[in-house]
Amino acid sequence: MNTMKNAIIKTLIFCLLIGATSITLSAQQLPHYSQFDQNRYVLNPGVAGSMDQFEVRAINRSQWTGVTDAPRTFALSLQGPLKNKKVGLGGYLFTDNVGPTRRTGIQFSYSYHLQLNDKIKLGLAASMGALQFTIDGSKIQLAEEGDPALFSELNSQTVFDAKFGAYMYHENWYVGVTLPQLLQNQIQLYESTTGDLSKLEDHYFLMGGYTHSINDDWKVSTNALIKYVAPVPPQFDINFKGHYKDMIFAGLGYRHNDALIFMAGYEYREAISIGFAYDMTTTDLRNYSNGTYEVMVGFRFNQ
Repeated sequence: MNTMKNAIIKTLIFCLLIGATSITLSAQQLPHYSQFDQNRYVLNPGVAGSMDQFEVRAINRSQWTGVTDAPRTFALSLQGPLKNKKVGLGGYLFTDNVGPTRRTGIQFSYSYHLQLNDKIKLGLAASMGALQFTIDGSKIQLAEEGDPALFSELNSQTVFDAKFGAYMYHENWYVGVTLPQLLQNQIQLYESTTGDLSKLEDHYFLMGGYTHSINDDWKVSTNALIKYVAPVPPQFDINFKGHYKDMIFAGLGYRHNDALIFMAGYEYREAISIGFAYDMTTTDLRNYSNGTYEVMVGFRFNQ
């Protein structure tokens, strides 16, 4: 009986590890970002080199504040074009923490940009990297006295990963498709972990946005992101924002079956940008959580 119980607990902890920042443990294995349109490169490597400058972005996300050991995510990215403007390079690292579990990753990407016509370009990209999954056994306490200790020390495993992205863009709009976790590696931190639950599943991301100029001072933009991983239904994010003189923006967003999002930001001379988002949970978690906070800081600079 104890053996079966321990196997179940191990499996549940592993599910928590690979779904640390997910809305539901059976769905997304990859992090959510409310300000996804502010850091498109983290989701799609085809974005690298699509601008004339290099860009550094950092995002810190504290999910479900008020809930003990709730997920925390940090991502740092750098991307930009080479001198010929046809090739883009980039890289990013991230870490997800929830309770005794942690997932850390790093990827580097190469993109090539095709001029489809005078105003439209297409970026095709591939990225490679590594993921490390870790459980700190010293932070785990069993509810039942007398049960043997499941973990006594730090346990981790590192696997390689790959991603493909296609990103078509225009001055006023963009659309992109991403295929992350292409290698579908198996994670087996413990012998009792089953193959089905430890597989890094295929994900499919579709993102797009459009910006409309009302006059010289005001613009409005709409951005959407659809995420799908079998066998659960697709999940979508959408936001609407108003921009004043390309300097100040504010808007509202919605994540299907999860949260209503409030966001605002400031950009100084297209060089320094700061964004803030607050997710007001719409699920039963609102009875226990104070919501989710996300802060983004970005810098642009010449080669």
